[in-house]
Amino acid sequence: MRIGTVLKDLHHDENELRRALLRVADEHRADHEVYYVGRDLADWSARHVREIAAIASEFDQDLDPSPDGAPSVVDQARRWMSERSARSSEMELVMVRDLREIYLRASSVLTDWEMIGQAAQAIVHDDLLALATKCQAETKRQATWANSKIKESSTQALVV
Repeated sequence: MRIGTVLKDLHHDENELRRALLRVADEHRADHEVYYVGRDLADWSARHVREIAAIASEFDQDLDPSPDGAPSVVDQARRWMSERSARSSEMELVMVRDLREIYLRASSVLTDWEMIGQAAQAIVHDDLLALATKCQAETKRQATWANSKIKESSTQALVV
């Protein structure tokens, strides 16, 4: 069974999505929705990481239940710059590009959850199916939020 391998990849990808959400939230803290919603959505991915680690041992994977580390020096510098740059037309374009990255990452994670859900059905593993169903729905909301913010922000960022 290769479910463990996909769970390991999903664990990594959820960590990457979490880091990306935190980075975008910190870089664009002048947009309060991006800052607060981005941090909340990052918390969802952190929970997903813990839940994946908890079930992965059943599939011969030993995964760290703690989401990956603290902000790097580069992340701290970005936060400092964000606090000083506020909302400019240049930052709007950067934000749209960053939201696109979030959308693409979330879409990739969403596909992984779909694969896990299908495998859980095939092997009749109710706990894994329940996890995949719940996390897939939350990941879809992460992707939908990013796409909505892109639609909201892109006109102003591209036309102004």
